[in-house]
Amino acid sequence: MSHTIDIEKIRADFPILSRKVNGHPLVYLDNAATSQTPKVVIDAIVEYYESYNANIHRGVHSLSQEATDAYEEARETLRAHFNAAKKEEIIFTSGTTHGINLVASGFASVLTAKDEVIVSALEHHSNIVPWQMLCEKTGATLKVIPMTESGELDLEAYEELLSENTKLVFVNHVSNALGTVNNIEKIITKAHQKGAAVLIDGAQAAPHIKADVQALDVDFYVVSGHKMCGPTGVGVLYGKEDWLNKLPPYQGGGEMIDQVTFEKTTYAGLPHKFEAGTPNICGGIAFGKAIDYLNEIGFDHIAAYEHELLTYATEQLLALGDLKIYGTSSEKTAVISFNFEGIHPYDIGTIIDKLGIAVRTGHHCAQPIMDFYKIPGTVRASFSFYNTKEEIDAFVQAVKRAKIMLS
Repeated sequence: MSHTIDIEKIRADFPILSRKVNGHPLVYLDNAATSQTPKVVIDAIVEYYESYNANIHRGVHSLSQEATDAYEEARETLRAHFNAAKKEEIIFTSGTTHGINLVASGFASVLTAKDEVIVSALEHHSNIVPWQMLCEKTGATLKVIPMTESGELDLEAYEELLSENTKLVFVNHVSNALGTVNNIEKIITKAHQKGAAVLIDGAQAAPHIKADVQALDVDFYVVSGHKMCGPTGVGVLYGKEDWLNKLPPYQGGGEMIDQVTFEKTTYAGLPHKFEAGTPNICGGIAFGKAIDYLNEIGFDHIAAYEHELLTYATEQLLALGDLKIYGTSSEKTAVISFNFEGIHPYDIGTIIDKLGIAVRTGHHCAQPIMDFYKIPGTVRASFSFYNTKEEIDAFVQAVKRAKIMLS
């Protein structure tokens, strides 16, 4: 067992890991969909509602000021974590999808019919559909970076796609379906050489990799709290100040205004310009606590331990025989997508659930990837720093049992 983290202590931080499913100890291997929540984050949620539940930025009373301070402290925590230059560059959202749509909506006022937008073949649907809608609205052309058999992006083809008409490039940092870690440094540099802006979908990377947005020189970076041991319904959009000032507000309402008359409304400065209405106050505060928790463990320790789990699980699964793993990049996070010849992934998932094993089956909101491999979907096991090799053993035995039953 790895000595970089105290696995028993960490597992004790997660109440849900002690429960049983269908009479068996829970083995939770669906972390790419949603990570589990440590007690310190749960306690922060309870404390908010028990002690200082109030609306923020508006009240002079004590509860409102306490809530405002806690919310803005969380924003500063996130700024420091991602190394944004200014706190105003951190926009709270409901999640990654919200952040992507916010940027896409803003660029509707920037793009013209001669412009081009580039996405990759490895994208989640939430990083495909908004750009298709944007291109339909503006007449811009959508181009796609092709993928290889190993589940990596063809960066030579990407350079050929870039032109003086390229205005936007959108790529995920890590593929949710395959675990591939994309070379976003190169992607960003090449796009900037053509004067294009870059949005990186960091939803799958953020639980494993500590992105430095200034070092990356990325224009936009989006994440979700629930992938990072935080609550659902909250996320963050990082945007360079210049870009955020250029883009129009995404929604109108309270909080995002400066002055309102029936003749004209002026908008608030950053970050409030993009935070209309009452936000998920408790979620933002709890997200900050989750970030603190992950940093206490240390992302270097998390990455090393999860790589150990990935290597072990890969070896154990391949030993079963007749199993194909999709996504074999040398640079990947702790995700294994696989199938057995002639067995539908849904059937595997259903059987092993009866044994307490939670995995994801299907196309993982990445249908173009499945179409590339000519498959309906995969079984996806995704590991986190609170998983163990003993859980992997239970998972592999359950998969072996399912294979025998279905063959």
